[in-house]
Amino acid sequence: MRRAMRIVVIVGLICLVLPGILTTASFSHATAERACAIIAPYQDPTTRGSSAHFELFGDGGLGWQCYTVGAYGGDRNVAPLGLFPAIPTRPEPGQRT
Repeated sequence: MRRAMRIVVIVGLICLVLPGILTTASFSHATAERACAIIAPYQDPTTRGSSAHFELFGDGGLGWQCYTVGAYGGDRNVAPLGLFPAIPTRPEPGQRT
């Protein structure tokens, strides 16, 4: 009886935590892709596209990395987006960056 109760509790905890993890990962991936689509042409005007990847040991450290796709010379890393990416905004003229 005790073993069955432990199994039910463990399965219940997994069912509570797993959707939050999957939602966070999905939202972070979508945000990283949108941020990379904004940053890549700004950093490399010759790029044909962009792609964001989560890397443990990337050039910018742990987190999302933005790569150009189809640029002259192949894919290259243009910007680290961090662990929780955000959509970048352009500074207004005269505003400090």
